[in-house]
Formats: sequence, C-alpha cells, structure tokens
Amino acid sequence: MPKTRHTAAPLLALTLLAGCTGIPDGITPVQGFEPKRYLGDWHEIMRLDHRFERGLTQLSARYAARDDGSLSVANRGFDPEECAWQDADGSAVFQGARDVASLSVTFFWPFAGGYHVIALDREGYDWAMVAGPTRDHLWILARDAEMAPEIRADLVAQTRELGFPVEELILVDHSPSACIPDARGDRARLGPVPLRLMGRPGCRGHASGRSPLGAVFAPQA
Repeated sequence: MPKTRHTAAPLLALTLLAGCTGIPDGITPVQGFEPKRYLGDWHEIMRLDHRFERGLTQLSARYAARDDGSLSVANRGFDPEECAWQDADGSAVFQGARDVASLSVTFFWPFAGGYHVIALDREGYDWAMVAGPTRDHLWILARDAEMAPEIRADLVAQTRELGFPVEELILVDHSPSACIPDARGDRARLGPVPLRLMGRPGCRGHASGRSPLGAVFAPQA
C-alpha cells in the first residue's frame, strides 16, 4: 500500500501546529491586508523543510471565501516516489481584524495553527512570505510556479534579517513528473490520521511535524 503523506503551505499545507497560533517574537504580520486579493492559487517556491512535505514536488495551495467569513484551504503536492497527488483540505479564520494578516488554520478540528503573512507584494499580490508560530516555519509563495531570482534573493535577505535559518531553506521543484498518476482522479485523499503529539518549548501541544497552513499531524508508522 502507498504510504500516506500529509501536505499543506505555505499556504503551502500551509503548518498548523496543535494549539500554536501565535507569531514569532519580533515579527509583525502585514497590516492593511486585503483578503479578497489573496484568494486563489499560490505555489510554494521555498520553505524550511519538514518531514510532512519532504520529497513532495509541485506544492500549491488554493484559498477561497466562505459565506461565514472564513476561508477554505486546499493544499496539494505530488509524490514522485508513489506517483500520486496528495491533498489536504482545511479552513482558516482571522485571529483579529481582517486587515491584519494573522490567521488560524485548521485541518483537523479542534487543532489549529498560526498562519502569518509577514511580507507581501502590495501592488499585485503576486508573492507572499508566510511564517508559522515559530522561526522553524517559513514559506515563500508566488502566483506562478517560478519566481524572479532577484525577488527571491530579496525575500531570503529579509528572512535572514528576521532571524530565520535561511541556510535551511530549500527550493521547491515544480518540474513535470516523469510518471503518470493513477487514472482514478489523481487525488490521493487523506483519511483519518492518528495523532502523535509531543511537547516543544514555547509551543505547548506541538504536533510532531509541520506543513503549510495548519495543524499538522503525524501518521503512525
């Protein structure tokens, strides 16, 4: 049987950590945020790696508005080893005012995690940088699967100034896969995932893994 992976991001499974919705000390979320302009598709360009996205390519996130004011979150990544798409669906709510880019994202109720846009292309909403609750969680996102090298370099420089471990950032592969996914719809839906939670300094109830946009849960081996 194929192994189960859980994607997210950045919005990305964007990472949600169980009970961890805060923002790293010294970092401020984007003010004057316009949620409607943020909706739609985003591609994960770079990230601080973690085992729930490790090995996955073509990572993306889609955000859509819901009638109740929350956002739907659909994360997707391709597993070339299994030749299958992996998907995770969740929801996001603003932690305060809707013009402040701090949200709580949930993939498995009641566990939620912080999603904070800390840098943003104000003119076109073409790129964004997202932090989780600690400096171990960071994603650089763009509307296109490729980002101009000068923009990417500038964002990496910003992350360095903010104290993120930039030497650990990886570039996400968006090249087409050489294999052909299962013809049953290409969507490997994730069923119930057993939780394996462990504590972590500064983040009580930290899940043992991370992924863009939401509480991340580790499948039992």
